[in-house]
Amino acid sequence: MDREWSQKDGGVGARAAVPRDGVVWRVTSAVLAGALALTAVAVPGTALSQRGGPEVAVVVRGVEGAGTEAAALAVQRAGGEVTRELGLIDGVAATVPAGELDDLGVARGVAGVTPDASVRLLGDDDGRFDDFAQARYSASDDYGSIYHVTRTIGAHDVWSDGFRGRGIGIALIDSGVAPVPGLTTSGKIRNGADLSFDSQTDNLAYIDAYGHGTHMAGIMAGRDANVPQGSENDPKYFVGVAPDAHVVNVKVGAHNGAVDVSQVIAGIDWVVEHRRDPGMNIRVLNLSFGTDGVQDTRLDPLSYAVETAWKKGIVVVVSGGNDGTTRSSLDNPARNPFVIAVGAGDLRGTQGVDDDVVPSFSSRGSSSRRVDLVAPGKSVISLRSPGSTVDNDHPEGRVGTRFFRGSGTSQAAAVVSGAAALLLSQRPSMTPDQVKRLLVSTAMPMPRADANGRGAGLIDVKRAHEVPVPGYSQSFARGSGVGSLEQARGGSYATLNSIPLVGEQDIFGAPWVGSTWARASAGESVWNGGRWLTHDLTGTCWCGSSFAGSSNTWTRSSWREASWTRSSWRDASWTRSSWRSGSWDNGGW
Repeated sequence: MDREWSQKDGGVGARAAVPRDGVVWRVTSAVLAGALALTAVAVPGTALSQRGGPEVAVVVRGVEGAGTEAAALAVQRAGGEVTRELGLIDGVAATVPAGELDDLGVARGVAGVTPDASVRLLGDDDGRFDDFAQARYSASDDYGSIYHVTRTIGAHDVWSDGFRGRGIGIALIDSGVAPVPGLTTSGKIRNGADLSFDSQTDNLAYIDAYGHGTHMAGIMAGRDANVPQGSENDPKYFVGVAPDAHVVNVKVGAHNGAVDVSQVIAGIDWVVEHRRDPGMNIRVLNLSFGTDGVQDTRLDPLSYAVETAWKKGIVVVVSGGNDGTTRSSLDNPARNPFVIAVGAGDLRGTQGVDDDVVPSFSSRGSSSRRVDLVAPGKSVISLRSPGSTVDNDHPEGRVGTRFFRGSGTSQAAAVVSGAAALLLSQRPSMTPDQVKRLLVSTAMPMPRADANGRGAGLIDVKRAHEVPVPGYSQSFARGSGVGSLEQARGGSYATLNSIPLVGEQDIFGAPWVGSTWARASAGESVWNGGRWLTHDLTGTCWCGSSFAGSSNTWTRSSWREASWTRSSWRDASWTRSSWRSGSWDNGGW
C-alpha cells in the first residue's frame, strides 16, 4: 500500500492537513466530470420507482454552462429524484427508474449519464471509508482521469511499443512539487534551483505549498511505485503521460502563487545552462504560466528566454491562457511563434473526438498567433498537494484524499510536455522544431470545436510516434530580448508588504538592463555558480538530498533584503498572485 502524504514527508508546516499515516481511503459520494454516457444496470436491492422497476443511482452531467437546472429537470421528467446538486459539472446526483436511462441520456440539456455505483479508489485495498471525502471515483469510468487522458491521446500504444520517456528530463518551472505517492519513486523528482520567495523558509523550500506544480508533475510523469512494467495502462494505477521520465523541479511560485517575471526568466536561464548536467538531460520545459505582457514578442525578455531555450535544443511547451475570448491575444510567452502554445480541449465524456470542443475558458488568441494544438484540459484529475493553498481554498476540487480535479490550459500543457518526452525517448536526436511539427501535423481534427481555439486539433501522440521524422525548421524572425521587464509583467505584480514590484527592476530592486541580460542569456553565461546576474540566488553545488531519498538537491542561498522596500525576505508578507494560468476558481477548477 502506498504511504499517504504526511507532514514529515515535507509538509507545509501548520498549513498541512495530515491524513492518518498508512491509510488509503475509500470514498462515499459522487462528483464525476466528463463522464461517459452509459446505460446503467439495476443494482440488486434498490428501491422500486413509482413508474415500476428498480431505481438506480446515477450522476447526470449537464451541458457546459447550463448550471444544474437542466439536469435536474431532465431527472424530474424521467420520474427520478435529485439527491445532490453537483455544480462543478453542471449536473446532479439522482435516483432514476432503470427503464428511463436511455431516454435520460439523450434528453435536452444532458451531456452524459453514468452509474453512481460503489467503486474503489486507486490504491484502496483495505476497504476502509473516508467519511469526509467529497467524490466517488473510478479511473475507468471518469473521463477526467489520467487513465482516460493518456488513453485518448494514444499514449497507451506508445507505452506498449516500449517508449515511456525513460532518460528524458522535463523541467517544471512552477510552484514546486509535494512528496505524494506517484512522485516519490527514486529519481522521479530531481530538484533544481528554488528561486521562489519560499526558498527563504526552511519547511517550504522546493515543496509545493500552492498546489499547482504537483498537479502538473503528476500529469506529465507521475507513476505509482507498485506498477509492474507493462501494466501502465491498468486503470487501478496512477500513471502520467511519460511515466518513466524524470521531472526537474525548478520552483518559482510561492505558497500563495506570488512570482515575478524576473524569477521565471532566471529559472529558464538556469534550465538552459544546466540542461546537460549529470542526471538531468533536460529535453522538455513546461511553463504553465503566463502574463498579459504588452510589448512585441521580439523585444519581450520573457519571450526571448523561452526562444533561447528552444534554440538550445529544449522543447518548450507553454499554456495558451485561460482568458477565453475576453482578451485578443494568448498569454506571454505563449505568443512566441517558436514554442508550442497549447489550448484546452473538453473530451465531452466520450472516447471519440468528433464531439470534442474547446471550453469557454481556453484563450482563443488572435489571427497573428493562436494555439498550435489542444490537449485534454477540462476536469483533469491529477495528484493533490494536501494542505496547500489551493487545496484549502477549494475543497470542492478534491477527489477522495489523494487526487484533485482541475481545468485549464495549464493541465493541457502538462499533457503535451509528457507527450514530447515520449517522442524524444523514441527518437532522441529530434530537434524541437521536428517535435513540434510531428505533434501539430498528426493532431486529430475536431469538427465541432471552435476554429479559433483548437489549433491543429487534439494531440495524437500515437500517430506522431508512428510517422517519419519530418525535415522541418521554423524560420520566424528572431527576437532580441532588449525590451521592458515592466511591460513583460503586463498588469501582474508580486506585492511585498503592500508595495508592488514595478518598473525596470528585478526582485532585489536592482536595475534591469535588457541588452546586458539578453547577451549573457544567449551565451549561457548569465549564471555563475549560484549567482544570476549580480544576485546570489542559490548555493553552488548539487549536493543535498531530495525527498525521493536518492536524488541530489541544488543548495539554497540566503538572500539579501529587497532594496525597493528594505524588507527582510524571511519575514516578508507576500500578497497577490501573478500566476495567471493557475487561477483556481470555479471556472477553472
